[in-house]
Amino acid sequence: MPQIFRIGPYIVYFWSNESDPLEPVHVHIAEGRATANATKIWITSSGKALLCNNFSKIPDRMLRRMMRLIEANSQLILQKWYSQFGEIRYYC
Repeated sequence: MPQIFRIGPYIVYFWSNESDPLEPVHVHIAEGRATANATKIWITSSGKALLCNNFSKIPDRMLRRMMRLIEANSQLILQKWYSQFGEIRYYC
């Protein structure tokens, strides 16, 4: 799985097989290693982070911090998404 960055024990990454048709741009967050059922964060067209689910059960305080970091790095995430998948669609 393409890792975007690491925050402490958590990795922020894309899942390589994102369906056909491609899902809107998002990242997954998991502790330790990538899993299919990890926390999912949508990136909106304005660069905001929108929680889809918290299947990794990240504590609220850490999740808020990570969402702020994802928003601060949304342009980098979009660039990496486009390099990986060749297109960008937004959830909203």
